[in-house]
Amino acid sequence: MSVLLEGTPNKNLVLVTGRAYPKLADDVAKQLGIDVLKTTQYDFANGEIYCRYTHSVRGADCFVMQCHTQPINKNIMEQLIMIDALKRASAGSITAVVPYLGYSRQDKKHLGREPISSRLIFDLFTAAGADRIMAVDLHAAQSQGFFNGPVDHLMAMPLLVSYVKSIMDTSNVAVVSPDAGRIRVAEQWAAQLDGGPLAFIHKTRDIRHPNHAVSHRVVGDVKGKDCILVDDMIDTGGTIYGAARCLHEAGAKSITIVATHGILSGPAVQRLKDCDAKRIILTDTLPIPQEKRLPNMTVLSIAPLLAAAMKEIFTDGSVAHLFKVYPKEQIGKDFLYA
Repeated sequence: MSVLLEGTPNKNLVLVTGRAYPKLADDVAKQLGIDVLKTTQYDFANGEIYCRYTHSVRGADCFVMQCHTQPINKNIMEQLIMIDALKRASAGSITAVVPYLGYSRQDKKHLGREPISSRLIFDLFTAAGADRIMAVDLHAAQSQGFFNGPVDHLMAMPLLVSYVKSIMDTSNVAVVSPDAGRIRVAEQWAAQLDGGPLAFIHKTRDIRHPNHAVSHRVVGDVKGKDCILVDDMIDTGGTIYGAARCLHEAGAKSITIVATHGILSGPAVQRLKDCDAKRIILTDTLPIPQEKRLPNMTVLSIAPLLAAAMKEIFTDGSVAHLFKVYPKEQIGKDFLYA
């Protein structure tokens, strides 16, 4: 296969990737019918990063993919350097593809003298030379406004809803938000699942201590229900574990945990194991190594969604329809697992 996806005369698509999660880029390239452009990348002895592309990118529509996983700061810096290299190589356009955007939770100030780190990340993309950003399920959708250019905010919900419908009888479900801030997302899920009842967990968080939250009680009726607990990410798993405990105490029949980003830091895997969920469904916006995968965990590939969005951008089509439907070329096919 070629590293170029040819379009109209003098227009080509090029996909490049950092070293954080090259398998996802390979899966996207397979969906597009191309190869990932080979890149020379290495670290100097003092930790500085070097990048050079092995093929001309002059005039091409370039998509720079990098997952902001551990070590997160190094991976962000590597993506910025890759974007700078493309800009200096006269790329026609540069889209930063960030399945999971690092620092997205730091989108506002809780206390005085704090940074708004999410805004800083968008500013760094601008300074490096990105013309466009593509991300999946930002922690706060309004943070798109931090970037003075197009932001394609893709949603994993169509993929996740389609999968849930394929494995569950949804006639007895209740959609549960792990806190009040995610109720809007839970409402969208309920609408997709034929208007099932809603509930949420009353939770408090001490903003002076990261990754620490206390779940108190369920607001809503979940007794005897097959609960679908939805969130955008699972980091240390404290919120999900506390929510699952509250649901069990409230008489839930079963719990299915669904999240887009499986960060799975520190005690997350043990907490997921201990929360007695029937199913755990994630996507591979971040790499989830085999040692962190539980027997009841399913990891769905996000590659078809990313590839479909890239193709729409490249062909000057519409990305908006992907916000509501799973890519049409995948309908009727088996789900791709990561």
